[in-house]
Amino acid sequence: MQPKTISPFIAEHAAPAIGPYSHGVVCTGRMVFLSGQIALSSEGAMIGTTVAEQSTQVFHNIRTILKTQGATLDNVVKATVFLADMNSFAEMNACYSDAFGHHKPARSAVEVSRLPKDALVEIEVVACID
Repeated sequence: MQPKTISPFIAEHAAPAIGPYSHGVVCTGRMVFLSGQIALSSEGAMIGTTVAEQSTQVFHNIRTILKTQGATLDNVVKATVFLADMNSFAEMNACYSDAFGHHKPARSAVEVSRLPKDALVEIEVVACID
């Protein structure tokens, strides 16, 4: 269940969101800022050769880290997605939508020239905890 201190919103008369995210999120409570996560296993090995495979591992990593703080993806208020190739946006977006389900935090997505360990995707999140 989504904490009561997180209120995603869609602004009336604003350009519509073009994906599984909100225009913004209002939050009260303790903020947790996660560093960008790439598709590394707990042993440090890169997992996956496609954006979908790597995105799945990235969300596994994010869930694992959030859990140590008593949080879930439902606590996320902002996500930033870094892609090695914006042509893979749809593939990442499908995994992102599956991971967050009904919850739609604010989001930015950008293409970058290179990611650590030549990853295809990196995602960082900010969460709000009661």
